[in-house]
Amino acid sequence: MEAKLNMETQFSKEDHDYALTHVHSKDKKGFFSMFVVMLGFTFFSASMLTGGNLGTGLSLKEFFIAVFLGNLILACYTGLLAYIGADTGLSMHLLARYSFGEKGSYLASFVTSITQIGWFGVGIAMFAIPVANRFNINLYLLVAITGLLMTATAYFGMKSLTILSAIAVPAIAILGSTSAIMATNSVGGVQGLMNIEPTSKMALVTAVTLCVGSFISGGTATPDFARFSKNKKVAVGTTVIAFFIGNSLMFLFGAVGAMVTGNSDIADVMFSQGLVIPAILVLGLNIWTTNDNAIYTAGLGLSNITKLPKKQMVIIGGLIGTLGAIWLNNNFTAFLTFLNSMLPPVGGIIIADYFFIKKRKYDNIEKAKFKSVNWVAIVAFLAGFIVANVVTVGVIAVNAILTTMIVYIIGTKITDK
Repeated sequence: MEAKLNMETQFSKEDHDYALTHVHSKDKKGFFSMFVVMLGFTFFSASMLTGGNLGTGLSLKEFFIAVFLGNLILACYTGLLAYIGADTGLSMHLLARYSFGEKGSYLASFVTSITQIGWFGVGIAMFAIPVANRFNINLYLLVAITGLLMTATAYFGMKSLTILSAIAVPAIAILGSTSAIMATNSVGGVQGLMNIEPTSKMALVTAVTLCVGSFISGGTATPDFARFSKNKKVAVGTTVIAFFIGNSLMFLFGAVGAMVTGNSDIADVMFSQGLVIPAILVLGLNIWTTNDNAIYTAGLGLSNITKLPKKQMVIIGGLIGTLGAIWLNNNFTAFLTFLNSMLPPVGGIIIADYFFIKKRKYDNIEKAKFKSVNWVAIVAFLAGFIVANVVTVGVIAVNAILTTMIVYIIGTKITDK
């Protein structure tokens, strides 16, 4: 035990991303730096595709209601996790030790890491395949270059993530808005957009479920980034505002393109508008900001399991994701979607343990004594996972999180007696 603690301490001294300990105050960041990072976090390519589905199934008024409600749920969930991350200075994987136990946290880290590495590979393919086809570039060479660049930003940690987000966020916002305005003008302006009838009717609860489901799994990793916030107000404020701005923009870009052209992929829409270079920039930067966050989180998770530095784990995860990119995209997407339903229960347990069981008081991780495995957390995790895949009434992710929290709180109260 002592040897393991010494090893963790040694690695934490070498790792400026604090994979195995809390973030030190000297590396905490203010509002602007964190806002840029969290906006980049919410600029998620899958949200644009979801926006396209909403655009073809809802009127413009219904679309805005669904997006507001969906982002409200996401902001509440990620805002709570941001609060915990900032207060403790710990990643999601280290927070899981308090509720799941030392070795029990490996379950949360393993599921998260495998899922994020998988989506990292799919993201590479989503960029490389259309660009290679359009410009007749060797696909595998483009995959290798893309994987290397995206791994590099995660390797260098929060500093490079901040720089990338500072470049990507305004570029995506400006170019995406340009495309949306062009599409809107092509149908006679906002009034023309409002007059477009949905091609298929979608229920509001279904739309909200899609909004929430598009990002709630990724949102579980919020503490990995929010822990660098100077204080809890900065963490919660930047996270909540980022979701209402960033995620709403992604939904809107996808919806406008789909309503006008029938295509929810903004890159294809921009290609059809003659915006070839902007399309590549938007597609590339959007996926890049998603992928570097994904492989960064995977590196932290693998570091929690192996006790090896995050940088080494990022390289390994990035290599696996890059080598398997095309295969993952062709064969593994459905399974990754299935795995996604395991992540919200992890966040639910962390929230329940921190706010309701430990009453916002966690011992310093370097002094804390953890159970090996907390079986109450495992049972609650499984209950939430089952509900996510069986219960289809209401907002699925919310059902799973609430079930997980209730089972965990009641189970803990019973076993502690």
